Amino acid sequence: MTTKPRAKKYRIRRNGPLGNGRPRAAADGMAGAVAGAAASPMPETVGAMASPAPSPAAAATAVAQAAPAAAPEPAPTPRTERPVDQDITEIRREGLTGRQLRMARRVAQKHGLAPTSDFDAVRLLRKQGIDPFQRSNMLELVVSDSPGQPQEAPPQLPQTVRQGGAGLPATPIPASISPAEQVMHIQQDIARRRRRRMVTMLSRLAAFVLLPTLVAGIYYFRIATPMYATKSEFVIQQAESQMSGGLGSMFAGTGLAVQQDSIAVQSYLKSRDAMRRLDADLGFMAHFSQPQIDPVQRLDPDATSEAAYRVFERTVKIGYDPTEGILKMEVIAADPETSAAFSEALISYAEQRVDGLTQRLREDQMSGARASFREAETRVEEAQNRVLELQERLGVLDPVTETTALMSQISSFEIQLREKRLQLDQLMDNARPNQARVDGVRGDIRRLENLVAELRASMTESTTGTDSLARVSAELRIAEADLANRQLLLQQALQQLETARIEANRQVRYLSLGVSPVAPDEPTYPRAFENTILAFLIFGGIYLMISMTASILREQVSS
Repeated sequence: MTTKPRAKKYRIRRNGPLGNGRPRAAADGMAGAVAGAAASPMPETVGAMASPAPSPAAAATAVAQAAPAAAPEPAPTPRTERPVDQDITEIRREGLTGRQLRMARRVAQKHGLAPTSDFDAVRLLRKQGIDPFQRSNMLELVVSDSPGQPQEAPPQLPQTVRQGGAGLPATPIPASISPAEQVMHIQQDIARRRRRRMVTMLSRLAAFVLLPTLVAGIYYFRIATPMYATKSEFVIQQAESQMSGGLGSMFAGTGLAVQQDSIAVQSYLKSRDAMRRLDADLGFMAHFSQPQIDPVQRLDPDATSEAAYRVFERTVKIGYDPTEGILKMEVIAADPETSAAFSEALISYAEQRVDGLTQRLREDQMSGARASFREAETRVEEAQNRVLELQERLGVLDPVTETTALMSQISSFEIQLREKRLQLDQLMDNARPNQARVDGVRGDIRRLENLVAELRASMTESTTGTDSLARVSAELRIAEADLANRQLLLQQALQQLETARIEANRQVRYLSLGVSPVAPDEPTYPRAFENTILAFLIFGGIYLMISMTASILREQVSS
C-alpha cells in the first residue's frame, strides 16, 4: 500500500466563493501556475522528457509552491459562456504537458465525467469548478482505493514536448511579425545558408579539383614535348617436332609451348641490362637529356642509372598476349627516327636472347652424344686390332677354316689307318702270311698313326713356342665377340647422336616479326584531352574521399 507523502500544508484564503466551496481565484491561480510551469523554456521541457516522470508527491509539492505565487492576483470576473472549440483552443495554448493531461482525464473519470479528449477533461473539470492540478486531487490519485493491496508504480509514458525558443539554434524572430512573415523569414534564412554552403563547396572544388586540373591541362596542351611512338609485334616460335604422340604434341602449335620463353624475353627487354645495352649502342640517356625536352620528361645530364631506368620503363612498353603468344612493344622517343632505331635495337637484343635461351641445352645434348660416339669408335678400333693380332699370330686369315681343314685331314688319315688295320688283320688270318707284306702294312699303320698324332698335337699343343691353334682360336672368338658388341654400341651411339641433333634442332627458337617497326609521322603523345579528363577524375576522387572521411570523423566525434 502506498501512503500519502508528507508535504507542507498551505492554507490559501480567497475572497469570493466558488461552486465547490473553494476560492475561485485560488483555482485560477493554481491553473496559471501549472500553465506557466508547462510553458517553461525548451531545455527544461526536454530534460523532463529525457528524465523519468516525477513522482506524484513532487508534482503536488510543485503545485503547492506555485499556488502562493498566484495568490495576490484578484479574482476574475464571471465570464460569459463561450463555444467548446474556443475553450479547447485556449487550453491547447496553455502548453500543458502529457502528464498533466493524463492526470486531468483521471480526475474527470473519478468525478464521473465523460470527456472526449484530455483537453475536454480539463474543460469539464474547470467548468465544474475543480482544479485538476490541485495538490489534494493529485495526492488522492496516487493513493490506492483498496488499503490491503500495494499500488503499482505509474507507467513511464511519452510526454508532450513544448517547442520553445531554447531548443535548436535559430534566428530570433520578433513576436510582432505575422506567421506568414515568420515563415518567409525562415525560408530566406535557409536559402542564405544554402547559398553560403554552396559557395564554400564551390570554392573548395575550385581550389582542390579545378585548379590542379587547369594546371595539368596547361601542361599537356602548351608545355609538354611531343613524343613519337613506334609500335611493333613479334612472336617466338620453335621448330616442329619430328616425334608425334604424347602430351607435348598437343601444345606444339600453340602459344603455350613457348610461353616461358616469351615471358623471359619480355622481362629481359624491361630489364636494366637492355637499357644499358641500348644506351651503349644508341645513346639512350643522351637522347632524353636534350634541352628541347620539357623539364618533366627531361633526364638530367648527370642522372643516375636508376633515374634513367625509370625513364626507360616509362618510354618502353611491352605487353604479352598469352592466348596468341604475341609480344607487343611500343618505344617512345622525341623524334620518329630515334624511336624506330630504338625499337629495332631492342628487337635484335630479343632475338639474341631467344637464341641464347636454349644454346646451353643444345650444346650439352650434342656434346654428350658426340663423346659417346667417339668412345664407341675407339673401342671398336681396339677390338679390331686385337682380332688382327690374333690372326697374325696364327698365320691364317680364318682360324675356323684352318681348323676345319686339319680336322678333314685327320679324318682322311684315320680312314686310311682303319683300312690298313683291316688289311693287316686279313693277312694275319692266313696260316702262313707273307712276312714282307705284313711288315709293309704294319709300317703304313705306324706312319699313319704318327701323322694323325702330329696333326692332333698341332691343334692342342705348342710345338714351336707359339700358342696352340685351340688357344688362338678361343682368343680369336672372344675378340670377335667383343668386336661385335663394340660395333653394336657404335651403332647405338650413332643413333643417339642423330637423336640429339634432331632434339637440338627442335630446341631452337626463332623470333618472327608480325609488325615491323615503322617511324611515325605525327606525334603520339601527349594525349592532352584524355590526360586532362583523367587528371580531373583523379583529383575529384581524391577530394571526394577526403571529404567523406572528414564528414565521418566529424560525425563520430560529435556523437
